[in-house]
Amino acid sequence: MKKTIVNLFTGFLGVGKTTALRHLIANRPAHERWAVIVNEFGEVGIDGAALSSDELPVAEIAGGCMCCVAGPQMTVTVANLLRRERPDRLLIEASGLAHAAGVIDELREPPLGDALTLGAVLTVVDPRQFTNPDYFRQPLYRDQVSLADVLVANKVDLADVDMLDAFRRQAASLFPPKSLVSEVRQGALDPAWLDLAVTPKSRYRPAVPPQAASDWRSQGWLFSADTDFNGEALTNFFDTLPQRVPGLVRAKGVFRVLGSWVWLNWAEGQWGASQVAWRRDSRFELIAPELDAEEIEAALRACIEQE
Repeated sequence: MKKTIVNLFTGFLGVGKTTALRHLIANRPAHERWAVIVNEFGEVGIDGAALSSDELPVAEIAGGCMCCVAGPQMTVTVANLLRRERPDRLLIEASGLAHAAGVIDELREPPLGDALTLGAVLTVVDPRQFTNPDYFRQPLYRDQVSLADVLVANKVDLADVDMLDAFRRQAASLFPPKSLVSEVRQGALDPAWLDLAVTPKSRYRPAVPPQAASDWRSQGWLFSADTDFNGEALTNFFDTLPQRVPGLVRAKGVFRVLGSWVWLNWAEGQWGASQVAWRRDSRFELIAPELDAEEIEAALRACIEQE
């Protein structure tokens, strides 16, 4: 039986993996049947909602990184999706806190390895992080970069000339060399990159044991599908999040606003919005060292349209 090609997407929190996936899905070859699995660190999945579509099967693994807490769930989720959908290609978006090496090991070994062919691993980076030595001191970040077959610098419009020059020099010196190093805006990846050569590796496990993200806390909220949020109030809420949550790492949500559904995404001090096909519920999640859940919930509820 023909094996399904699986492409893993990795990258640190807030680099734009979901935006890149949305672009790929919108430009996928008409003759290929795709399926998507999204893994998130928090209990409430947001990215799966952002990728939701009538034409594309999307499964979620929330509540931990695929390589550790959600590992057994990954095997079951992948197996069920392959059996039900029989896709030509499976795209997996790993959590921004995932050690990609562990995920790749599970995809290569039985039982999943019997049904999958590992395609190119795409790692999305923000050049502002990539050129910051503090990030490369983290084993998790080095792991994500080193395992990439295709290394993509996203958000290049937010980096200055010197930063981009530094990115190019550092990327060119990586070993083993990448099949492709590219620079994009708004996650504009080329679907042809999925079929680029895979760098031969005898074993994917990193030498440094994975470190748990125990210093960060995730909190999520769900609201019924008929709950309408006020757009102006949500804008103010996202504008003031850094003041509300000191040390904020990540925040994102899907909300119903005046009958439309929007995906709001905060990272690196900036946030943006786009429309999505999700209709199941409104949901919000953030990651931070510490947070006042009651205060955040009260601020969210204050954004609900009053009848």
